[in-house]
Amino acid sequence: MTAPVPRSAQWLYRGVWKILVDCFRVPDHPPTLPVVDGGFYRSFQPSRRFLSYLKFNFWVIAAVIDVVIAVALAAVAIEEEKLAMLLAVLAIPLILAGHLVAYIALHLRYDTMWYVITDRSLRARRGIWVIYEHTITFENVQNVYLRRGPLQHLFGISELVVETAGSSQGEAESPFASGNKLLVQGIEDAAELREQIMSRVSQSRSAGLGDDQSTSPTSGFSPRHVAMLCEIRDEIKGL
Repeated sequence: MTAPVPRSAQWLYRGVWKILVDCFRVPDHPPTLPVVDGGFYRSFQPSRRFLSYLKFNFWVIAAVIDVVIAVALAAVAIEEEKLAMLLAVLAIPLILAGHLVAYIALHLRYDTMWYVITDRSLRARRGIWVIYEHTITFENVQNVYLRRGPLQHLFGISELVVETAGSSQGEAESPFASGNKLLVQGIEDAAELREQIMSRVSQSRSAGLGDDQSTSPTSGFSPRHVAMLCEIRDEIKGL
């Protein structure tokens, strides 16, 4: 009973998306982050393969439900054929409406997912009725690792999990962030993105909080600190 969503669903979705953007002020552009002139800035959405991955999961579940309904109607038809036909007339429109709603929901989920990365921070945003934004600074990042299941491997996508040092009590959770973790979903170049984040984490730690980025990564001291240490050394030698 499962059938591909017709092209009319795409036309309907574009109308629904326009209404949401205009009436509910759903942002159709990436979030912003402060960045210095000439600094690194990248905004992106999950891969289109992630949308295909979401649709595949839905159609598998929908197919199972449709088979169960078909078997139930067949069992009823053995005893009451007219009743089975009546139930089928009622069930088919509901099933098609459910498929249409799911199609719209999956596209809305995808179109509202945004990620922004700069030299110092990573921000994720998602949501329509309630818009969630989660921002982490690279000074607080403790670990970054990839996560991919068999089905994600089949679609060529991965998830990037970014762990921070901790979170404040009572911090609101979002669909992609919980406690001290932020999840970047549906990424094709997850390994490359991980290297970008880790390089900025390394730069932030070597510079220290608020220190000059040119500070030597081996010492963590600014030139002013080095000069003071040299003066102390010379005084000790004089004694």
